[in-house]
Formats: sequence, structure tokens, C-alpha cells
Amino acid sequence: MRKRSVTIDGHRTSVSLEDAFWSELTALAHARGLSLNAVITEIDHARAAAEREGGGSTNLSSALRLHVLEALKQRRNEAS
Repeated sequence: MRKRSVTIDGHRTSVSLEDAFWSELTALAHARGLSLNAVITEIDHARAAAEREGGGSTNLSSALRLHVLEALKQRRNEAS
């Protein structure tokens, strides 16, 4: 598990993720031509919007893991 500092909307925060998730998140950001902070900010905004709409409460680390999982599932479905 690795803890890293990221900047979301100008505020620094720490996120703990396993190395495999950091690697995949970095690859997703690179594939989209975005910085890692930009992708994490998008995920955080989507997480906050879902919470406001009654979608339950998820911490940022969990939201990042779920995003990676969904991206991998989508990639698998596109390949089949």
C-alpha cells in the first residue's frame, strides 16, 4: 500500500492505494492525455455528485479502486 499526496481543486490530500491501482490509474491518465491529478479530480467530483444524489458515501480511495475496476471491465468487454 502506498500513500501519495494529490491536489484536488487546489487542496492537497493523501490517498492510500496498492501499487497495482496506482499503476493502472497512471496508465488511464496517460491514455487520456491527462495528469494523474486531473483524473483523480474527475473521479472525486463524480463521487461527490453521487453522494449528493443519494448514491451513498464512498471514500476517495474506494472511488479510485472502483474507477480502475470499471475501466478494466470496459476494456475486457471491448476486447471480446
